[in-house]
Amino acid sequence: MSTQFLSKLSQNFIELLEDDEYYDITIEVGKDSNVKIFHAHMNILCYRSPYLRLNLASNKNNKKNKDNVLAHIKLSNIMPEIFQIILRYIYGGILSLNDQDISEIFNILLAANKLLLQEVVDYLQKYFIENKSEWMEKHFELIHRESFQSNSLLELQKFCTDFMSKSPEKIFESFDFTSLPEKSLVQLIKRDDLQMKEIEVWKYVLKWGLAQNSTLLPDPSTWSDDDFKSMKNTLQHCLPLVRFFSLSSKEFLKSVRPYKKLLKSRLYEDLLNSYLDPDSEVTNNISFPRNIKIDGIINSNLVNNLNIISTISRRIDKMVINNKFDHLRELYLPYKFQLLLRGSRDGLTPKKFHTLCDDEYNTITFIKVKGTEEILGGYNPLKWESSSGWGQTKDSFIFSFKEKDIKSTIISNIVKTEYATYCSAYCGPRFGNDITLYSNDEFANYNHNYCKNSYYERNIRDTEEQFIIEDYEVFQIIKR
Repeated sequence: MSTQFLSKLSQNFIELLEDDEYYDITIEVGKDSNVKIFHAHMNILCYRSPYLRLNLASNKNNKKNKDNVLAHIKLSNIMPEIFQIILRYIYGGILSLNDQDISEIFNILLAANKLLLQEVVDYLQKYFIENKSEWMEKHFELIHRESFQSNSLLELQKFCTDFMSKSPEKIFESFDFTSLPEKSLVQLIKRDDLQMKEIEVWKYVLKWGLAQNSTLLPDPSTWSDDDFKSMKNTLQHCLPLVRFFSLSSKEFLKSVRPYKKLLKSRLYEDLLNSYLDPDSEVTNNISFPRNIKIDGIINSNLVNNLNIISTISRRIDKMVINNKFDHLRELYLPYKFQLLLRGSRDGLTPKKFHTLCDDEYNTITFIKVKGTEEILGGYNPLKWESSSGWGQTKDSFIFSFKEKDIKSTIISNIVKTEYATYCSAYCGPRFGNDITLYSNDEFANYNHNYCKNSYYERNIRDTEEQFIIEDYEVFQIIKR
């Protein structure tokens, strides 16, 4: 059996720090008029701070010589009052923040980071994110600048990137955007959840690039081939992250075409073809539009990505369904999705479905398959009913997608229009035989659920085996 008596040990080491008799090193901390000399012990410093260990090891004079001269080091970029707090941590494992204001605590974090005290760095990053986020937003430029100068302040870097993606307008209005380091800019524009229109992303990338090439004029018509090469080299890590296919034809013409020499020739040709020939082949690995959050579109536990809603809305509005590139353009959100039923809230029975959804037109159903990432669903422009019978329409379609993979979306149009939907007191939303939710008892949960390709053009599942519903939702679409 072993027992730890750490409290007494900590107290004894603090007493050692405060005892002026046995020290063997002096530390000169601060600069100008704010300088203080601290007494310490080399062995403790070496084993507690990797930075101080390297500092002492690199200077052969940091040992007592024959004249008994003490080792001496300088830390000019740390304030004495901050180092005193750090020194108490080094000796006693005590970090006291009670009497410090927030800016002083941040300086403690920076000092701990310089001295490679990772335990303190990790603790204080978490402290700021959980308790002082408002202060960090107010002092964003400081937090951003300091965190991206270090490879250890990763949590603060993530906080900054998250904040920038959610509130980019605050960043661009509050400080000089062009001062962002390339690493920070790349992390920002690669995010799916960056809350900016793509044309704005492109304009800010260009603005940042111009700031790094101060001799270039803003007008690209004045640039030489060498100027384009210089700008292209500056933006080499940013250009692949701009989602050019999300731009409208007018935006492409006015804001991309003048800079065509910055883009790879194949990319530019594919872009041009996408606007001139809607039936041209879609290039592989094209990023989907960013997931811009717009309040009031849909309140769903199953579908949180508006790219899916945009794709479905485009399919509903036939005027845009023939263009292979429409789903890559900016989000198309003409509808509000009004929740009629949620299985986890209202129940998974046919009776509840008909109580809440009968006589409602223009509905969308989303079904989560238990144990998978699959979301199945369909659009019914007709009303649902309890009486048995087929519904005929040429406008119905079904679909499937994976929760975390928008590119997996399959949309299947109705082929045999007289069998588009089926209504029964024992069925939930049923699309031909291609999506069936059924129960032997209208008051019992669905117990026969399957997809069998029959009346729609494509199979939306890889199997016809029955599945269990984890949850499902039915929405009525309403013009915004």
